[in-house]
Amino acid sequence: MQEPAITPDLIASHGLSPEEYERILEIVGREPTFTELGIFSAMWNEHCSYKSSKKWLRTLPTTGPQVICGPGENAGVVDIGDGQAVVFKMESHNHPSYIEPYQGAATGVGGILRDVFTMGARPIAAMNSLSFGEPAHPRTRQLVNGVVAGVGGYGNCFGVPTVGGEVRFDPAYNGNCLVNAFAAGLADADSIFYSAASGVGMPVVYLGAKTGRDGVGGATMASAEFDDTIEEKRPTVQVGDPFTEKRLMEATLELMQTGAVISIQDMGAAGLTCSAVEMGDKGHLGVRLDLENVPVREEAMTAYEMMLSESQERMLMVLRPELEAEARAVFDKWDLDFAIVGETIAEDRFLIMLNGEVKADLPLSRLASSAPEYDRPWIETPAPLDLGTVAGIDPIDGLRTLISSPNYGSRQWVYEQYDTTVMADTVRVPGIGAGIVRVHGTDKALAFTSDVTPRYVKANPVEGGRQAVAEAYRNLSAVGARPLATTDNMNFGNPEKPEIMGQFVGAIKGIGEAVAALDMPIVSGNVSLYNETDGQAILPTPTIGAVGLIEHTDDIIGFDVRAGYHALVLGATVGHMGQSALLAEAFSRNDGEAPAVDLAQEAVHGNFIRKNRALISACTDLSDGGLALAAFEMAEAAGIGITLTDGDTPTLFGEDQGRYLIACTATQASALTSAAAAGGLVLTKVGTFGGETVQYGNSRAPLEFLARIYRSSFAGAVA
Repeated sequence: MQEPAITPDLIASHGLSPEEYERILEIVGREPTFTELGIFSAMWNEHCSYKSSKKWLRTLPTTGPQVICGPGENAGVVDIGDGQAVVFKMESHNHPSYIEPYQGAATGVGGILRDVFTMGARPIAAMNSLSFGEPAHPRTRQLVNGVVAGVGGYGNCFGVPTVGGEVRFDPAYNGNCLVNAFAAGLADADSIFYSAASGVGMPVVYLGAKTGRDGVGGATMASAEFDDTIEEKRPTVQVGDPFTEKRLMEATLELMQTGAVISIQDMGAAGLTCSAVEMGDKGHLGVRLDLENVPVREEAMTAYEMMLSESQERMLMVLRPELEAEARAVFDKWDLDFAIVGETIAEDRFLIMLNGEVKADLPLSRLASSAPEYDRPWIETPAPLDLGTVAGIDPIDGLRTLISSPNYGSRQWVYEQYDTTVMADTVRVPGIGAGIVRVHGTDKALAFTSDVTPRYVKANPVEGGRQAVAEAYRNLSAVGARPLATTDNMNFGNPEKPEIMGQFVGAIKGIGEAVAALDMPIVSGNVSLYNETDGQAILPTPTIGAVGLIEHTDDIIGFDVRAGYHALVLGATVGHMGQSALLAEAFSRNDGEAPAVDLAQEAVHGNFIRKNRALISACTDLSDGGLALAAFEMAEAAGIGITLTDGDTPTLFGEDQGRYLIACTATQASALTSAAAAGGLVLTKVGTFGGETVQYGNSRAPLEFLARIYRSSFAGAVA
């Protein structure tokens, strides 16, 4: 087959700039072959090389006594005691999900699960963070239904509980939805598997499903803006098979017990190319691949297609040759492909052969280490408009406005499509704070949450970055968990625009300050840039996934709310209305400063909640919608009314940070008040639970009436 000529148009279609192509010529010393151009395109795109973000990612705190493995591997690994570790990561599948919602979301889930079990961990929990355009937009309904079905379809068939997440709507996502998938697994702390190859002449083994033409060039597509050619990109979306992935996981974990694995890497973005290069580069070795041995499901596939295919459910392994028979027997048993497709070599070469013909011969280390690294110009985000006057609103009218919006209505329609209890270790399902999963066979549990408030980040990226981490910290603390570590998914627009790069830099600064202050190092993550369509960027959305440890399931702060219980707020209420949910939903305004985050106070309040867990019957943090929304959600989940004494708009709907709403008995309230006073903390009684109405100040409505609105608004907008 005649390879196409290398032209400026072909170079541009591979996402490479003229300057980057000049660098390729310098490295190779000649014009690259078509396959080599594809390989450079795959390794040097934004999605794989982090060329616009590396400089800033290096500033994030990534270490701590609890961290076994930080960023750079398939997932992060954190010690949870007793010789056990939790392995977790969050990644985006934004562009594929907009082009083909079901498969885009499904393969996002599949990819993140592979990242976890490639490290030797059995997945125990999944979450997702989804951002869509306004509900009235003609594509939103299709996207929501397709993405939710894809997430549920893959996760449910694979058999992992989805225990948390978030969904938001904003016009900024009309042309570019966000699908961020999180997975966590359990492993023995001394049995973690890494991707660095070692030893010369070791077999390189292809494992799993066959290679097809789906997903060819997917990573390059994910590193470009959208325009009116979007439909042409549909073939770059991968197709997932959760049943094959389930078999692949069981086979991989069984294989790891044989001692045959030297190193292992899942085939994710850029498929065979990225997995082989990363294994070789980390081990300071070269790799030779013989592509005629790659299991394929389509005829006459070219070297270019095989190297760049992102077909799902595949792994690459470096094998101990003396254990080949045992390893092959495992994959035969699970009816999966096991093929020796190459070997490690001493020279620094990435040598690609097909039927005896050289298709690529490149210096392997330069593919990875010589990827461009840009210090993009950036400008600080200007201070937002002054808030000005916010009109008072009848408290129940304000609450109804919030719960009538799909942004703040119940997410029941979403999470009821997910299997939340498979594996029988889920302690708390989605809907009331962080998800909790028992550590099987122990008294421990792990808590999971995913958080970001994009409108805060847009107004003030530094403060918004701090707040995303702080809210994750509060959500874990509210269920009695000690926050351990975080993963980040940095979703932004085009980094070549200084104002977008300024958002990224500010958010990284805020996140870095917060994870340091709250002892929640970043151990893994993903950057997704170029989330723009026709020049319109998404809201800056640095999603934070966080994991916390509960030493004994008896220490979980439950959800017990009864008539006569007191409602207490820990933390001072000033009534910050800038960038608030009420301002956006009731007044269609997005002005004012983001709320300030006092990280030292966050740590003190979190410690207070955990230390006094025995005195707390139920707890939630105060975030979007302030006290008004948090109190309603707590009452509605318990099926019991609530009376708050204050009807003032800023007091009820302000979004001051660092606060928790606590439900407890009168006796518990007295003890908590004394403990708070001893620590110099502000703890205020704000109301009482009981009855069948929601009353804020002098305004009231039946709980059942409001609950109907709350339970139906999301489905009514998008189902």
